[in-house]
Amino acid sequence: MSDSYVINEKRELILDRVKEFIYQNGGVVKKSQLKELDIDYRRILDFVERGDLVRIKNGYYTVRISDFSEDELIAKLFPDCVLNLESALFSYGYINKKPYGWKLSVDKNTSKSRFKLDYPQVTPLYAEPDTLELGVLEISFGSGTMHIFEKERLVCECLKYEDKMERELFQQGLFSYIQDSQKDAAKLMKYARERKVVKKVQSMIGVWL
Repeated sequence: MSDSYVINEKRELILDRVKEFIYQNGGVVKKSQLKELDIDYRRILDFVERGDLVRIKNGYYTVRISDFSEDELIAKLFPDCVLNLESALFSYGYINKKPYGWKLSVDKNTSKSRFKLDYPQVTPLYAEPDTLELGVLEISFGSGTMHIFEKERLVCECLKYEDKMERELFQQGLFSYIQDSQKDAAKLMKYARERKVVKKVQSMIGVWL
């Protein structure tokens, strides 16, 4: 039995062990989790270089990125973020065209390097930590869960950051909210005061409430 055969067999055993560990941990793992395997990190880099593993972004690994939908990847990579603007409007069914990429609100102190990835496309919206606790719900998302602003808070976000949105989707989102039989005008005005968009709410939505 040649030395190269033994080396390759050992490599395959280690790779199988890593893959099994990744699948047991939901299909996506952090670099810090891989330390549990007590494997030289250079091995992991070699597996990525040879195409046996995929580095989704710095410090996050999977076996095959095609195993996941975009929703599942977003939920796994950004569990602390909040769906906002077009991404949230689409989740609520307020717009019928799925927007390109994802807009997520996140603590302004979060490292910007977290969002440097080729797929899925993510646009972070940096916010004060306390504003990320205002009107936040948890919804089923992909095979997991995700945070999202409740409808009234979301409408105020859209009004506040109108310039960051596609005009057509902005208008469609507001119109859908106006038509929503479960909208809450009192709650909308409460969030409008918090987010300092009272005049916009009054001028663009008030007549319909």
